[in-house]
Amino acid sequence: MANFTKTILFLALSVLLNFGVTAQTRKYVSQFSLLQNYYNPALTGYEGSSFRGFVRDQWAGFEGAPKTYFASAEFDLADFNSAPDPMSAGKNAVGFNLMHDRYGAFVDTELMLSYASRIQIGEKTHIRLGAGVNYNTVRLDGSNMTTEQSNDPTISQYIHGFANMQVLDFNIGMALTHPKYYVSYAMHNVNQGALNSGDVFMDRKAPVSVVQAGYRSMVTDNFGIASNFMFRSQSDLPDNIEFNLKAILMDKIWVGAGHRVDYANNFQFGLILPAVRIGYVYEMPSVGAYLLPNTTHEFLAVFPIFRKNVRTSKDEVLIW
Repeated sequence: MANFTKTILFLALSVLLNFGVTAQTRKYVSQFSLLQNYYNPALTGYEGSSFRGFVRDQWAGFEGAPKTYFASAEFDLADFNSAPDPMSAGKNAVGFNLMHDRYGAFVDTELMLSYASRIQIGEKTHIRLGAGVNYNTVRLDGSNMTTEQSNDPTISQYIHGFANMQVLDFNIGMALTHPKYYVSYAMHNVNQGALNSGDVFMDRKAPVSVVQAGYRSMVTDNFGIASNFMFRSQSDLPDNIEFNLKAILMDKIWVGAGHRVDYANNFQFGLILPAVRIGYVYEMPSVGAYLLPNTTHEFLAVFPIFRKNVRTSKDEVLIW
């Protein structure tokens, strides 16, 4: 298994280095609707101030398979006013995201800072604008590469050694939001990775377009629904389309399912407690996808800071 794994990594690295790919691997998250700030800076603070943590174990049991860790903090600046004005809630927000990803010979860490501001255009409808700075470090561990083509000058300089690359880039976004729905667009890597340093083993980063939308509503006093959609596009990777549907029961439990087109299906389960929301996802590759047959597990926790997970109105839904 170890030799098979290294062979796969070697072939992937050969493509990366010899053909000058413009982006890194895509990070998949089945619970994307609960990490809105990561995908679009305009949605920073959309659900108020909170701390979030996330772990994804992809293709569990396979050596060298991706493992992703995420932590974030979002702050609605109105929460820090000594005399809060309800009209100022969400008007200005800041966020901090840290994503750490390990896949084969690579260790990828992203640090993102974001700011969002909203403009009220209706009683409950707003336009949100956001911008973010993304500092990305990528470490290549040459000890996880094979030496089958040690005479290749491109490959040989990294075998049994280490390389580190740093990239500074920018994200922008906008969103139309309402307590029951949102529609948003964001662009990542606006500068295409032009600001970089260290061992530059990847040429450029392709801009990424991200479209997200969602709708939620209480059907009865004890039953609500939340549906979400995401589309990602970049020039050097296939388009990514995924969606999910959740049922919220008695404001305490959610169950749901999701689909990543041509790639995977998932089942979701979560608990809503006054001080925390906990979610779990069991993901399986689609039959027609050329992926490893191993399953993927995701765990997520959301801790609201200044308010509890309790409805403040009859129509409010507690999660997306």
